[in-house]
Amino acid sequence: MDYTWQYYDLVLAGIFGSLVVGVFVGQFTTVHPTTAIVGFSFVAAAVMGHGLFVNGPVDEPADLADEVDALN
Repeated sequence: MDYTWQYYDLVLAGIFGSLVVGVFVGQFTTVHPTTAIVGFSFVAAAVMGHGLFVNGPVDEPADLADEVDALN
């Protein structure tokens, strides 16, 4: 069974990866660790915002009004 990467897998990897890069930049360069992590957190927030608002998990706004049967 082959796994195919989906868009939201890449969003999660982008969030995790940007935070890990921020830690490494803070540890192994002259940039202060707090500054590096905060800076790369903005990258993670941008990736998250793209996943939520630019390429959201719904096809059209009317999908937001659908009832969820699993919660009833």
